[in-house]
Amino acid sequence: MPPYPGGGGYGGPGGGWTPHGLGKPGVIALRPLNVSDILDGAITAIRRYPLLILGLSAIVAVVVAGLNLLLSLLVVPDLDRVSQLGPAATRQEQLDAVYSLLGSTLTSLLPTLVITLLGQTFLTGFLTVVMGKAVLGRPVDFGSAMREVAPRLLPLLALTILYALATMVAAVFCLLPAVLPYVFWSLAGPALVLERGSIRQAFSRSGRLVAGTFWRVLGILLLAAIIGWLISAIIGIPFNIGSGAFSGLFNPQPTVPQVSTGGLVLQSVGTVISSTIVTPFTALVTVLLYIDQRMRREGMDIELARAAGINPPRQAW
Repeated sequence: MPPYPGGGGYGGPGGGWTPHGLGKPGVIALRPLNVSDILDGAITAIRRYPLLILGLSAIVAVVVAGLNLLLSLLVVPDLDRVSQLGPAATRQEQLDAVYSLLGSTLTSLLPTLVITLLGQTFLTGFLTVVMGKAVLGRPVDFGSAMREVAPRLLPLLALTILYALATMVAAVFCLLPAVLPYVFWSLAGPALVLERGSIRQAFSRSGRLVAGTFWRVLGILLLAAIIGWLISAIIGIPFNIGSGAFSGLFNPQPTVPQVSTGGLVLQSVGTVISSTIVTPFTALVTVLLYIDQRMRREGMDIELARAAGINPPRQAW
């Protein structure tokens, strides 16, 4: 989807505005979108392609959560060792237990981050391709989507790492500077996958698309994040309660809660379920936000209408 000029959002026989703009071949109307359009478009895409979106999200979530669970189990003995230290423990015993816990935690932290990053990058790229087809109302399957996204995965991984590092480095200094790269470069991923440019071009494209609408983009991203957090929190309630029961949190005896394998497994199950729903939702919202910005700035609705086989009428001004 290369950049192109134009303007749109108007349609109908007389060139007047209609709720569907230039038509609705897929999950959104081809016109500049409001917040409810973007949220509804993401949900509609999930409902229209449930097996492809939720199925693949579940597979990725299970793989990531399973590997992270194995790494977490390596830390359990050291956690139990620290929790079982009594008041009679010497200072050296306390230090040894804490150092051992820190070492095992750091040892498992890096693989956990790498596994999560790889899973998120693959899923984000794949869902971006799926949404690109869903907007046009075109059929899409796993094979065709994979062929389209495969050449973009390594550049997308590099872009994701740079984006995360820029946000984290800015956050070290202050929250406000961290918001700037978070928002201005938030559309770089969809730009990289759909426009097939370089990493530098993707960052530049994202900055230009966001410029002038910073607060709107920030608000939509935060709204999607809050909705995702609420869904995760609600889903996680029964699993957290079950995990607490396994750890002895509700034991009437005044004992220190223990980290148990059963508790970790329950937490992992909750993470899989919430990730299966939340990750595709937030990813699809970002893609639709990118498409919306291009329709507002570059008349992408006209090009999308032509790609979908709709003949846009001449506009009357």
